[in-house]
Amino acid sequence: MHIHGVLASMKKRIPKHRIELGDAIRRRRQELGMSQEQFSEVVDCHRNFVGRVERGQQNPTVDTLVRIAKALDCTVREIINDTSL
Repeated sequence: MHIHGVLASMKKRIPKHRIELGDAIRRRRQELGMSQEQFSEVVDCHRNFVGRVERGQQNPTVDTLVRIAKALDCTVREIINDTSL
């Protein structure tokens, strides 16, 4: 299979709710003027992990969501409210 076909099929498998969650996290991070690298340092995770969460490719644990919310100076509930969940 061609690489673009593989990437396209991977995108189809990402659940909509994870994409929405990642978008909400990215928007809030960008509103704070933080790069993924700066954000990852505050959250205490790797920058690549942040990118995967923001793209919906990574399913963060509740503990990680709490750290993300603290880094964004909000609650997990506020992040969730930014989605259709």
